[in-house]
Amino acid sequence: MAREAEVARLYDGRMWVHYGQAYVYGQEHPGELLARSFAGQANGICGAAKPGSLCLITGLHTGDVHIRVDVLDSEPELVDDWEEAVEVSFRPGIGGAWLIDWNGNTVVDLGLDDRDYRVRYCARGMQVGSDLDTLVEGEPVDSYAIYFWPAPPAPDQIIRQTSPTAAYWHTAWK
Repeated sequence: MAREAEVARLYDGRMWVHYGQAYVYGQEHPGELLARSFAGQANGICGAAKPGSLCLITGLHTGDVHIRVDVLDSEPELVDDWEEAVEVSFRPGIGGAWLIDWNGNTVVDLGLDDRDYRVRYCARGMQVGSDLDTLVEGEPVDSYAIYFWPAPPAPDQIIRQTSPTAAYWHTAWK
């Protein structure tokens, strides 16, 4: 029987997105993040091709999405209610890393060590968010989770893909 991973929940709440984007990066803005984040990757919703940064794609174009961020000591199980899931490798660098909304506001300091991590980015309701496009009030319609755990670098991969929106993004950067 596999043991359950220890979880440190860093954030569980709303995050503002615009152009369906949010980011993880360190002390300096990486610049041109979107254009270079997905180069050479299989997945198109969590760009990790630019060292020290992640570009996160959401279904909703503009408004609040729900997001949860967890740091674990080992790989988590993939829960069935996540409709989309991808994995990438990430190393934050000496300065650390922060989850940043589209406006450049810090959502949460990730407090990650300067080491290699595997990141699983999961989505639920991505298609609903895409179909809605803009949410100016009310509860978020799409939810996301970012899981970080120590692991050596490995190629990115699509773990689960169910929506036309995710399928589009997985081919959009090629």
